[in-house]
Amino acid sequence: MFMSNIRNAFKNGKAFIPFITCGDPDLETTAKIVRKMVVSGADIIELGIPFSDPTAEGPVIQEANIRALSSGVSTDKIFDMVRDLRQDVKAPMIFMTYANVVFGYGTEKFIKTASEIGMDGIILPDVPFEEKNEFAPVCRKYGLDFISLIAPTSQNRIEMIAKEAEGFVYCVSSLGVTGTRSNITTDIESMVKLVRKANPDIPCAIGFGISTVEQARKMAQYSDGIIVGSAIVRIIGQYGKTAVSHVSDYVIEMKKSANS
Repeated sequence: MFMSNIRNAFKNGKAFIPFITCGDPDLETTAKIVRKMVVSGADIIELGIPFSDPTAEGPVIQEANIRALSSGVSTDKIFDMVRDLRQDVKAPMIFMTYANVVFGYGTEKFIKTASEIGMDGIILPDVPFEEKNEFAPVCRKYGLDFISLIAPTSQNRIEMIAKEAEGFVYCVSSLGVTGTRSNITTDIESMVKLVRKANPDIPCAIGFGISTVEQARKMAQYSDGIIVGSAIVRIIGQYGKTAVSHVSDYVIEMKKSANS
């Protein structure tokens, strides 16, 4: 089952989950970075499908979305890239995109195709828990995990979200949009405890704001894994087509820190 694919990724110590925007600077570079990140220790790959209005994203990922879209990236081209990656990449991969991207493509067609090309899950950060039934049953039909987010504002809904969670729970470390932060002040420990109490079997990964080895080490103490996006996307924005080795060095360092 696809679900165990994602859960199995949390069995080798703390999972490291990097995020990149597909097509920034181009899909050929994206594919090279994905392959290199897996070799460098990434446990699950989060692939962002660019969208013109990415409401959950800070300026770093917004700019990556603009670069990717202006280079002519489309959902079909990203699907083709994944087909090629799946010839040799065994690590679980999940899409992160927005409801409009899925609606625009056709919900069932998008999810069915994602499953057929070998994706393992999907995250839609603009879909609240109360509206997930527009997507979750179709994901279940095709064996994709519909991954739920829990934010610091979720409080009395944490138990409800955790009980129905699939794959892993994405614990949002900070209010606001994605981006690196100098300090993470949310009481992550309490949030994760509530999730584990409600659903002891579901792994918890923390994302939003993690960029340094110190933050990785600290967040990994409370969780089963860490998710890093903006810091990696910034490296790609800086180095473009020559970013592969720089991203690899960063992934190696962060994976090591999360497990130290």
